[in-house]
Amino acid sequence: MKKKHFAVTATIIIVIVLLSSLFVINYHLSLKVEPPHAYVGIAYCGDSVTQGKLLIDKVKGYTNLFVLQSGLLQRDLDCVNELGDYAIDAGMYFLPYFGNFIQESFSVWLESAKTKWGDRLLGVYYTDEPGGKMLDDYVKYKDNTTGDSITKTRYGDVVLQKLNGIVINYEFDGDIRLSEPPPAGSNSDINSEVLFRADGTVEIIKDAPKGFSYKTYQELYEIRPFKDIDETAQRFLYRDSDNIDFLKNSTKVFTSDYGLYWFDYLAGYDVVLGQIGWNLSVNQQLSLLRGAANMQQKDWGVIITWKYQTHPYLDNGTEIFSQLQTAYECGAKYFVLFNYYDSNSGTYGTMLEEHFQALSSFWHDVVENPQIIQGSVKADSAVVFPKNYGWGTRWEEDKVWGIFKADEQTKQLWALTQTAISKHKLNVDIIFDDTEFSIPASYVNIYSLNK
Repeated sequence: MKKKHFAVTATIIIVIVLLSSLFVINYHLSLKVEPPHAYVGIAYCGDSVTQGKLLIDKVKGYTNLFVLQSGLLQRDLDCVNELGDYAIDAGMYFLPYFGNFIQESFSVWLESAKTKWGDRLLGVYYTDEPGGKMLDDYVKYKDNTTGDSITKTRYGDVVLQKLNGIVINYEFDGDIRLSEPPPAGSNSDINSEVLFRADGTVEIIKDAPKGFSYKTYQELYEIRPFKDIDETAQRFLYRDSDNIDFLKNSTKVFTSDYGLYWFDYLAGYDVVLGQIGWNLSVNQQLSLLRGAANMQQKDWGVIITWKYQTHPYLDNGTEIFSQLQTAYECGAKYFVLFNYYDSNSGTYGTMLEEHFQALSSFWHDVVENPQIIQGSVKADSAVVFPKNYGWGTRWEEDKVWGIFKADEQTKQLWALTQTAISKHKLNVDIIFDDTEFSIPASYVNIYSLNK
């Protein structure tokens, strides 16, 4: 009888405990946790999980975001998971970088990470500087219609490699260089080559035994990729659309860049972290970034990067604090310091104590200060660039799309931009003429080549 009574009592207790647990779980799930109004953190670029954890421990009192931007660790998902767990256990949000991935296997990891970390996984930081590379580096494309390979070089040349081995180099100065492999059955392994100059002259460097496949400058120009800014914009937007769309179906997609922000957003990125540094105008960078984000109704942020190519790399702490506060008052939502690691780095990378102090001061004196209003500095003026005009904007002679020479229109836009920024300071945005986006009435002053 006692045993029966004990069993009944035990059963009742178990049921009560289970019901209580279920109530607690449901209660917590029903609570809506408001996301922070600002995400502040460091981009860790080291190759050691241990050093990553040390960095988290150092900054967890005044940051809420850990960005894993390691070229090596991104290839080891166990390391990504370990640092993600550690950052989230420290109360942070987590943003991992991936330069590339295989969709099928990556989707398994991503779904697992979302289940485990929930909204503490901010998204995926996918590739770096898509716009900047288009302006300054080598970028490879594939023509899906012809199967041809296309390379935009850092010098502004466009190299077209056809499936039959013919290579056509559209040089930045306008000349076209044609290289053809020797015909089948030939004993030679030396390509035939001819240069068609923009002035109409032709120089045969190595004659073709059976004649060249293309006879004139115009014939070669007709098949040139990137003929104009409209075609170039379309190729840029769709170059990586498959992977960006794949990620967007599951999470937010971030990138970092220093140019062509408008087109990064058009390509599908949800958040662009504009790079502050490189001795570029902070005012102009913020005008480009805020204008692109606001017009396309996207979030934006800044990543403080190098001012120098050698030690100490970053600007001084006072300037960094000022840059962060300026971005905050202009409406940025994400604030990141780029922390590089090399063979001469200390325990915490190339960041010095003054840089950590700047981040701490920004957190305590700005982000947590209700008297400083995020987004209080608004644009009442706008400079409107022509549609698809992917100009680098860094100087008057900067290239357009990294391919086209600056021209009279570029010079006029430079003068227009400098006039607007000089007059309106941080109250000006730089946007693009695009029928998909209506220019808001809040822009009282409009600067464009048409007005």
